[in-house]
Amino acid sequence: MKNAEKLLCRILLLFLWFQSGVGRSGPAFASPGFIESTCSSSMFWVKLEKSFLQDKFFTVEIIDPSGVSVLLDEELEARCGYVLSNDVWGNTIFRASFLGCHVINEMDEKFSLTLNIRVSLFQDLRAATTYQHPMRCSYPTWAPREILCEENYMEVSVKTDVPVISDYETAEWMSALPEARKVLYQIWQLIFYSPSGRKKTLVSDADKLGYSFNNTLSRVFLRSPYSTNETEHSVANGVTMSTISSTSMYRQRWLLLLIDTTVSCPVDGTSFTDVAIVWTVPSMVPRLVLQEPTFTSHNISMAVNGQRIENPEHFGYTLDRNNTHIVTTIPIGASGGRLKSTVSNGVYGAVYSIDLLLEHTWTDTDWHLTKYTVIKQITTPFMPRIPRVVNNTVPETRLFDVTLGVFLHDVILVALKIGEEQLSRKEAQQRGYKISDIHFPNGTIGFQLVVPFDDPNILREYVNKNETKYHLHVNYTLNVGPQLKLYHHPADIECIIADVELPEGIGFCDKENMYLAVPIAGLYKYWSLYVGSKPLSQATALADGYFVTTNDTHLILQVPLFAVGAIYEEVSFERIRARFDLLLKKTSTMETLDIFSVRCNFHSSQFIVCYPNGTVTVSALMKTVPSIDMGKTRLKDSTCRPKEFTKEQVFFQFHVSTCGTSLRFEGDHLIYENELLFEKETLPAQGPPTITRDPAYRLTILCYYPIKETLMQSAVIYGSSSSSRTLPTGYGTMMTRTNVAGPRRARQVLHITSSIFKDESFTETYGQHSEALKYSREPVYLEVELKDEAPGVELLLDNCWVAGSEEFGAIPQWSIIEDGCESKDSGSVSFSPVTKSDRVKYPNHFKRLRIQMQTLPLRKVYFHCTVKVSTCLHLPGNGLPEGQCLQGRKLGTIDYTCHTSDQRSEIHGYAVAGPVLVIHS
Repeated sequence: MKNAEKLLCRILLLFLWFQSGVGRSGPAFASPGFIESTCSSSMFWVKLEKSFLQDKFFTVEIIDPSGVSVLLDEELEARCGYVLSNDVWGNTIFRASFLGCHVINEMDEKFSLTLNIRVSLFQDLRAATTYQHPMRCSYPTWAPREILCEENYMEVSVKTDVPVISDYETAEWMSALPEARKVLYQIWQLIFYSPSGRKKTLVSDADKLGYSFNNTLSRVFLRSPYSTNETEHSVANGVTMSTISSTSMYRQRWLLLLIDTTVSCPVDGTSFTDVAIVWTVPSMVPRLVLQEPTFTSHNISMAVNGQRIENPEHFGYTLDRNNTHIVTTIPIGASGGRLKSTVSNGVYGAVYSIDLLLEHTWTDTDWHLTKYTVIKQITTPFMPRIPRVVNNTVPETRLFDVTLGVFLHDVILVALKIGEEQLSRKEAQQRGYKISDIHFPNGTIGFQLVVPFDDPNILREYVNKNETKYHLHVNYTLNVGPQLKLYHHPADIECIIADVELPEGIGFCDKENMYLAVPIAGLYKYWSLYVGSKPLSQATALADGYFVTTNDTHLILQVPLFAVGAIYEEVSFERIRARFDLLLKKTSTMETLDIFSVRCNFHSSQFIVCYPNGTVTVSALMKTVPSIDMGKTRLKDSTCRPKEFTKEQVFFQFHVSTCGTSLRFEGDHLIYENELLFEKETLPAQGPPTITRDPAYRLTILCYYPIKETLMQSAVIYGSSSSSRTLPTGYGTMMTRTNVAGPRRARQVLHITSSIFKDESFTETYGQHSEALKYSREPVYLEVELKDEAPGVELLLDNCWVAGSEEFGAIPQWSIIEDGCESKDSGSVSFSPVTKSDRVKYPNHFKRLRIQMQTLPLRKVYFHCTVKVSTCLHLPGNGLPEGQCLQGRKLGTIDYTCHTSDQRSEIHGYAVAGPVLVIHS
């Protein structure tokens, strides 16, 4: 493009058409009541109040000079100089250029425009009410060039009386004459300059391209949308500008008029910080100022919502100017703008919007004075503002007190979901929930919700010993911002309060029973009662010999002295001190919260007590005629004598591993058996437990232990949870054994001993009650012997294990023999051969083990074995039946022969050896 064609509003003048005047802006109108209008510079400015038009349908129509109504649309607005939009407060805004299509222009000084606003409650506007609003403004003070950058169009207007062309520019203008000579006579034509080249067109054709060109008495103007084919985007001082470069030409008789109608407007220049909007406009636009040295900026002013701001700093605004830029800074939230709530991807936040107007006047050699006006509505990006739930609950009030906030004032709480129940705000208040709006001094709002702990929608969970956890789950539903977007915010509030009263058990006794009374309030809801590992119920109580009754307030448990589960803290010749424990467990976790115990002292002369650790206490009352010497009674091992006795009563205490006690299995129980003997005496028995005597004075003592509660045949890992398992409690009976002649069943008791030997020769023992000392990797030599049996039977090891105590059910324990064979997890265990010697009369009555000690977390260990005696012997000559362990013999050299032709019988026993002190090296 030639420089002559870029000059602004320059005229090749054969005849000067000149007209000028001075005036002022016209008055503002406000009729009818919801319409406000004003005259601002070269524009009509109309505001339609949102409060009146809300929830209504309306249209805005222009009345042209002929009286015809013209309905606005987007294409018409941009071409004719109109803007119809909403301001940041939601009011409808209409702006129109004084040079607009349907404006009545009187001598370029007075301008009139009439609007029709049609309003209806229904979408069909045929029955709408029409409000007519005429406007009249004066504006005689036009600058030689005025540029208006509106939201949807750019407009440049210039006076047709312009300064004389300087000598500097004469050559440039003269170069345009060949083009000017081609201008049609008395017809305005336009030349557009774009990167694709020149484009000359008639005004009528330019109108079809979206432009609007016209001349008035003293001015020529061009109006263009921001996006046309001739639009060029360029960057001026970092700001993108939309530019239409054009020359307007007119020829009439001896007059040829060339006018530069170039217009350029900023299309960006906004940036944002966390606290402010920054709007940047170039101080000088090169496409509008051709001689930069002559450029002088005169005045910069701003307006907000169409209202001029004389002192921007009073509102917190900053308006700065330097050689390259005009920078306007608006703090986010400043007055004049609007913070609006909104929702983005389910997140609550806000945007800040403000309507700004910037007016800049400058002079240069070409135009003397240019007034440059930019109107821009700026909205920040979405700013998340995550609400917080504040728990103000005071547990003692038993009320949840919760505040949700903060929100801008354009947020409304409309509904809540409490627990699983969805309620509108009104329904929630009718249900007794307290809901309040809390207004904060900075204009924000929060919502308070108060819900009783005991409300049905509150979840309750019993925790710890005496505490309840109350859980309020609420989901708020809010209408957000002018668009009333839905926003949901969940909240979970928990409060733990000690409001549960633990029951207290009360114990008492009578001559034969122990009693425990427990309050039933909360029982089975929060807690369960257990006896040992079994829950207390009518069925389990009857099975164990208890009796359970309930009244309105308490459960009463009656426990006989010798019932299962009784704990004997002291058993002596004079009395029995017994205890019974009832466990209170948390139903949900089975955690033991308390143990209710009752202790009673009883006086009984006849009883047998079998302790969990294998100790047996027997008190027998013998009334004989003639009387006998009770001190001469004994157990099966003649060395086991009474601990105490009188003329009529005898008291024994011994361990199941001593005194000749034997072991057998019967159903689900281990049965330990011994005999109380007094030769050649007869003594009848009276009263429970029943004691009967045959002529040989043999009283059988039996202790029963539930086998399912033992870990005898299991390898228990040290430190596991099972190590805390309660040992089984045994119960005992005494019964008569007779010597009357006749067939008798095979004896079911065995006399078994076990010993620790010093070396593999098995010649020197440590003794039954002495302690062996071994290093952790040193082998232990264990021998188990069957005594007092016929030579035609064989001793077989059933199960053997290592434990830290001599008690049968001691845990933890480590298996070394399982089902007669070496345990796979036992480490190094092997059978040692047994040969006949002075001490060994029958080798088949012995079993010997070489045990390589494992690294166990114990410093003292005992070796336990259960055994069986078979009347079937292994004789050389034949193989062993499938599935049988050789017990130290070689396969293929074993003959399995029974003494009877059609069956074999087994008798069981038990032995324990130790202790062995382990030195960990």
